[in-house]
Amino acid sequence: MSRPSPVVGAPKVAVLSTGMAERLAEQKSMRRHRLVRKVAAWTVGVALLLGGSWVLFASSLFAFDPDHLVVEGSGTTVDMAAVVAVVAQHEGTSLALLSTSDVHDEVMGVQNIRDVSVVRQWPSGLSVRVVAREPVASVPVEGGFALLDRDAVTVSTVPEAPAELPVITIPLTGDDTRTLDAALAVLESLPPELSAEVGSIAAQTQDAVTLTLRSGVVVEWGASSDSALKVQVLATLRGNEVSAGSQVFDVSAPTFPITR
Repeated sequence: MSRPSPVVGAPKVAVLSTGMAERLAEQKSMRRHRLVRKVAAWTVGVALLLGGSWVLFASSLFAFDPDHLVVEGSGTTVDMAAVVAVVAQHEGTSLALLSTSDVHDEVMGVQNIRDVSVVRQWPSGLSVRVVAREPVASVPVEGGFALLDRDAVTVSTVPEAPAELPVITIPLTGDDTRTLDAALAVLESLPPELSAEVGSIAAQTQDAVTLTLRSGVVVEWGASSDSALKVQVLATLRGNEVSAGSQVFDVSAPTFPITR
C-alpha cells in the first residue's frame, strides 16, 4: 500500500506550548500595568505642580499683606509713614512674583533715604530696613543754611544753623565740589569726641582744610589724606604739657607738626 507524498512548499505552522503563551500574556499585561502606572504618576505630578503653582502664585496664602510689613531704620529724617505707603501699594501681589529690587527702587524715592534693604518674610510679609541721610554739617545758602549729610546731599534747609552741627564756609557751587567733599571727608574721619568739638570748617582748596574748635582752637588739617595719623598726632599734642596751651595746631604734615 502506497503512502501519500508530502506536499512540497507547504507553510509550516508554529505551535506554542500552553506555558509559553501564558508567559507572553503575563509579560504583555505587566508592560500595560507599568505604562498605566507611569501615566498615573505623571498625571499626579502635573496636578501637584499645577496646584502648587496656583497656591504659590495665585492664591491669597502667599499674597503680600501690609499688616505683615515691618519697617525699621535709624535716623530722624525719614517719614516712615511714607515708606509704608509706598510698599503697601503691592498689597495682594504674590511674594513669589513681587520684585524686591522694584520695591527697593521705589522706597529709595522717599526723601532722605540713603540706602534700603528689602527681604521677603514668608508667607505674606516684607521686612524693609532704611538708612536715613543724617545731617553732619550746615552750609550758608541764600535764606538760611543747607544741612548736608556725609555725601554732600542736602537733607533740608533751615533759617538758622543748628548749634550741634559745624558750619562749613565753602559755598555750594560746582567749582567747590571737591573742596566740599574734602571738608566732609575730614569731618567723617574724626572720632566722635573730636567731631563734637568742631564748631566750623573752612577750606580754600581741597588740600587746605581748617577746623575751628568750639573753644577757639584752630587745627590746620590740610588734605583729607592721612587723617587717622593726624588724629593721633593732634591728641598727642593736646595732651602734651608744652603744647597743650597752644591756639593753633598744624597737622597738615603729621610727621612734622607745628604748634603756636
